[in-house]
Amino acid sequence: MTFRLMRCAALVLLGVSGCGGAVAQTYPTKPIRLIVPYPAGGGSDLMARPMAQKLNEKWGQSVLVDNRAGATGMIGTEIAARSAPDGYTLLLGSVAEIALNGTVYRKMSYDAERDLAPVTLLASSPLLLAVHPSLPAHNVREFIALAKKRPGEIGYATAGNGSPHHVAGEWVKIIAQIDLNHVPYKGGGPQLVDLMGGHVHSGFLALPVAAPHLKAGKLRALAVTGATRSKAIPQVPTADESGLRGLDVSQWWGILVPAGTPRERIAKLHAALADIVKTPDMRARLAELGADPVGSSPEAYSQFVRAEIAKFRKIVKAANISVN
Repeated sequence: MTFRLMRCAALVLLGVSGCGGAVAQTYPTKPIRLIVPYPAGGGSDLMARPMAQKLNEKWGQSVLVDNRAGATGMIGTEIAARSAPDGYTLLLGSVAEIALNGTVYRKMSYDAERDLAPVTLLASSPLLLAVHPSLPAHNVREFIALAKKRPGEIGYATAGNGSPHHVAGEWVKIIAQIDLNHVPYKGGGPQLVDLMGGHVHSGFLALPVAAPHLKAGKLRALAVTGATRSKAIPQVPTADESGLRGLDVSQWWGILVPAGTPRERIAKLHAALADIVKTPDMRARLAELGADPVGSSPEAYSQFVRAEIAKFRKIVKAANISVN
């Protein structure tokens, strides 16, 4: 073996570049873009920024958060899906644009399973069924009984047509056999304002947004979706415990990259992110957002996405939910 080849082999083992064209530079060697398909300040953005900072600290490369909002996350997601598959464009994807949109929208500009490669499921959080304190319902059973006495009169607010909140509300109608009035808003902010103002009776809310107002008495929590109680508000029962058997609509966030991204780069991203979500300060940050850390493998995340799509396709069909 020549001296040059011996030197290159040693550098490869050390993870150092320096063999000209013989050895590719160690990834990453330039700034990384993390696309968030929602506005700054929202739940996805609050999840993305500490992750970006931690990756920056870990790798010594800038990770720039790029907010590309619009069309229920579809604009930013399409940008990510059409980007070069080189590991330098990441997507902070959530349940809506990755698993739900394809089941409710008639026209899609991307196919999440075909155009994106999962890296890791970062964290998940249940949705919260809450009511304005003036509504005479202190638990789910009282809420259902009231809805049966006043069919079509009780409104439930959501962050928009075709959102996870909307699916949760329609699912409740099917399970409890009640008639609720869907009141869609253009985002979680306006939804929360009107619910706290008493302009709408109830709503399905993202936990990070709702939790502070529960403590202030501006909202009354009835139940969380999902199979287990939330660590952020453990006193609030699950939907299952409350009689809404099978109601499982959670908000979750994961990292994906354009399809075709080299496996070794996906593996390096996964290893870094899985370590990050396990750190005490990141766990504390996620707890503030009402989310539980996951850090699953790319294969497990892929299986999870397929299961979520199948679940939503079934309930969307049963509830006849469709968005043009």
